[in-house]
Amino acid sequence: MTSAILILVAVFVLLLLSNVPISVCIGMATVLTMLMSMPPEPAVTQVAQKIATGLDSFALLAIPFFILSGQLMGRGGIARRLINLAKALIGMLPGGLAYVNIVACMLFGAISGSAVAATSAIGSFMIPEMNKAGYDKNFSAAVNATSSTTGLLIPPSNILIVYSLASGSVSVAALFIAGYLPGVLTGLLLISVCAIAAMVNNYRGGEKVPFLEIVKRTGDAFLSLLLIVIVIGGIVAGFFTATEAAAIAVLYSLFLAVVVYREVKIKDLPEILIQTVITNAVVMLLIGTSMALSWILAYENIPQTISAALIGMTGNKIIILLIINIILLFVGTFMDATPAVLIFTPIFLPVVIELGLDPLHFGILMILNLCIGICTPPVGAVLFVGCSVADTKITHIIKWLLPFFAAMIVSLMLVTYIPEITLWLPRLLGF
Repeated sequence: MTSAILILVAVFVLLLLSNVPISVCIGMATVLTMLMSMPPEPAVTQVAQKIATGLDSFALLAIPFFILSGQLMGRGGIARRLINLAKALIGMLPGGLAYVNIVACMLFGAISGSAVAATSAIGSFMIPEMNKAGYDKNFSAAVNATSSTTGLLIPPSNILIVYSLASGSVSVAALFIAGYLPGVLTGLLLISVCAIAAMVNNYRGGEKVPFLEIVKRTGDAFLSLLLIVIVIGGIVAGFFTATEAAAIAVLYSLFLAVVVYREVKIKDLPEILIQTVITNAVVMLLIGTSMALSWILAYENIPQTISAALIGMTGNKIIILLIINIILLFVGTFMDATPAVLIFTPIFLPVVIELGLDPLHFGILMILNLCIGICTPPVGAVLFVGCSVADTKITHIIKWLLPFFAAMIVSLMLVTYIPEITLWLPRLLGF
């Protein structure tokens, strides 16, 4: 087993450092590890079977639907309407444009289900405007990149669906409800960092918006925000499953973008569908190869070995959770959230269950960890998109990122050691 672990880790790291796509890294590492345990033909056959069976899940049907819904929303003028609403509500405060950036990213991330989409859509509007108002563009990029990650916690979120699949016991609906308070908490802590930065750098607020204009902008954004109510409300009320809710989200987004806002033309739909297929193919290949890797980990008893080692090291729940957090923070700096969830859930979930932790609580804890990772160098996808939108370099925004990372880690510690932040709302609604 020791040799299998060494081969698995060595092949994966070597390929990753060679800039090989992560799904290929996972697949090749899995195949070579299987070859250590069985003859070549069964090994390759097993990998193919595990990829196919890993994707054979009704819950996973929600992912392509939410991706398509996000594509439609991203091009349907939603970002501008959310920004205008946020400006009307909080734009007049000192540092108000930074707050607007955060709130708009939270709302758009929740609607689209994509941190990268939120970074691009909101950042392309907000960063130039913040630059005109005298904000440091590196600060603006840091605000945009970190706040967009809250969309992974605030539903509908594809990564929460992936965790539900990996855990095998936690419902998507419960995860959707559980993500709200941790997501909002993280957003508020990021806003607090902006408030301090506004005082230090004398960032002023914008003009106060008249009440009637606030009402108008609320009306403009209302139909967009209604998507969250329809999806989550329908799931909570039991009208439909998460997968059915995703299909309804597509129909609603299509109606909104094409008929109501008229910012997506019929001729644009083929391009949107092609982009959805490409994105979905990448996600599904990651899921399939990660499921195969999870199988070989279980075959080699690696989760049980790690679980026994952690619990043998110390019986202190606080220390074990701290160790798991440190490992996940490290993993998140070089691995995408989807494979990280699929690989590390079967490893750490038995440990935390033995410690008495609720699997629902651990799911949100893990996703929050990986939110930090996707905006952290060297591999953070959101960070690269944010720098591209702001026309700056990663090295230039590091000093601005540090206080935001500190705020996110504070949020992580609060969520880790105060379970009620995650569990209160699901329990209130009967999950």
